[in-house]
Order: sequence, then structure tokens, then C-alpha cells
Amino acid sequence: MNRRALIAAFAAMPFALRPAFASGEGTFEVTLTEEEWRARLSPEAYAVLREEDTERPFTSPLNEEKRAGVYACAGCDLPLFDSAAKFDSGTGWPSYFAPIDDAIRTKSDISIFGFRTEVHCRRCGGHLGHVFEDGPQPTGLRYCMNGVSLKFVAKT
Repeated sequence: MNRRALIAAFAAMPFALRPAFASGEGTFEVTLTEEEWRARLSPEAYAVLREEDTERPFTSPLNEEKRAGVYACAGCDLPLFDSAAKFDSGTGWPSYFAPIDDAIRTKSDISIFGFRTEVHCRRCGGHLGHVFEDGPQPTGLRYCMNGVSLKFVAKT
């Protein structure tokens, strides 16, 4: 993709999906060394949150979670998604139509898969998944998250 095509693609992108954040750039409220992150996270969660990997589809127990509660960042505990925004997208990853206000940041992901928008935790910068424009109303968005990047906290 040449520079002109990249600029045109960005300009045509809906505002809600425009990049506003880059993983690892800037200052975060939660900043740990690589060793501290490895001690805090499982190997799978570390690969997703810190190295922007993707877990295999249909492997997360969060796919089947139906209780009322909040899905928080597995890296820093920031509440990210309310269970009321969860839906079954059939993709194999936990999906939501909207995040909690001021919980996430996004950035462009141009790869062999084409142009996508990555979703990151705004407090620690951890990679969560991607957002797509094929979700249900009221937003029309599908936040397709890696289950290992989240932890469920049931409402009491």
C-alpha cells in the first residue's frame, strides 16, 4: 500500500474507528518491566496483552459466561466492558457492542489481513483484540476481544 492509498483509507474510515493510540507509545498509569508483566500474567495472556498475539478461537471460557458483571483488563484490572454489552458473534471470541466510557484506545493495524483497528487498554496499553463495523445496534460495532486479555468480575 502506498502513502496516498493509506491516507485515503484513513480519511474514509468512520470517526469511531480512527486510530487514537499506539501500543507501547506514551505514558500509562500502569507501567511494569517485562519481567514484572511475565510474573503477573500467564504465558498466553502475556503473548496477547504485551506482544499483540491472538488466542485460538473458541478456547476462552468467557465465551460461555452469561452472568451479570464486568469484564476487566487481565493486566491492570481496569473495567473495560459491561456484560450488558456482550453478545454472541459466532466468531469464537468474546464480543461486545460498546466499551465502558474511557476504558480503551485504538490504533491502526495494517497486516496481511488488511486494514483493521486494534483495541488496547487505556491504563496499561495491553492489546485486547480488534473492533469491526459488523456488530449489532445500537453501535453497529463488534469489539472482538481475546478472552485471555480479560477477567470477569460478577456483580454481587
